[in-house]
Amino acid sequence: MFIPLHDSNDLKHIKLQWVTWSLIALNAIVWGITELAGADSEFTTAAVLGLGFIPSVVNDIAELQPSLVLVPEDATYVTYSFLHGNLLHLGSNMIFLWVFGDNVEDAMGHIKFLIFYFACAAAGAFAHGLLLPDSESPLIGASGAVAGIVAAYLMLHPKVRVWVLVLGRIPLPLPAFIPLVFWVVFQFFMVVTDIGSDVSWAAHVGGIICGAVLVLFFRRSGVPLFDRTINSPKAVIHKSGQPAPEKAAPQSAPQKWGR
Repeated sequence: MFIPLHDSNDLKHIKLQWVTWSLIALNAIVWGITELAGADSEFTTAAVLGLGFIPSVVNDIAELQPSLVLVPEDATYVTYSFLHGNLLHLGSNMIFLWVFGDNVEDAMGHIKFLIFYFACAAAGAFAHGLLLPDSESPLIGASGAVAGIVAAYLMLHPKVRVWVLVLGRIPLPLPAFIPLVFWVVFQFFMVVTDIGSDVSWAAHVGGIICGAVLVLFFRRSGVPLFDRTINSPKAVIHKSGQPAPEKAAPQSAPQKWGR
């Protein structure tokens, strides 16, 4: 539908979005390791089965061979999100994380954003397992976590101008709510109409719902929703209830202008 390229949205509370960068780097490293091993290699197959989220295993309907168990079953609610099937799968998730993740991290702070990311990933896996509880296919990819970030960004900055590549060819600067609302609605539409697809639309929907709810509680105190501005008082009020008197600057003091 569209590819996000850049947003005009400076950071306000943090200097560097190091959690976003670290997540991108970790996803890329994991993909690189599995790619070097080969998509059909025993190593990659074992990683996908051992770290991917398999509903039937988590729901105790099936069991993995002991040699394939790499982490506790519950840990796969998160570990699956660091595996990707191919470069396109990785790239599409990481570009969304690159464009939108920094401002969500800025609104929440580093630690809360990391918890938020993992929670959205887990919610995506939970929704996938709820829809397909006996599936023996491993779920992989950061789409659930990224969907949560998209939902949070939409609630925080719907009016911010975002450059997107529409239909993979046409670059357009649009208010964020136009492509993102369309993207969110499309995920809900597909989860109903595209049952049996290789794409887990349910994981996207789970991440969206989780992200939309958690941003209400995880954002910093004073960070508004929907690009609203916070109006500060025009005058300081004394305990007596009267506005503080304005003080005139000394006549000898020159005025200073910021650059």
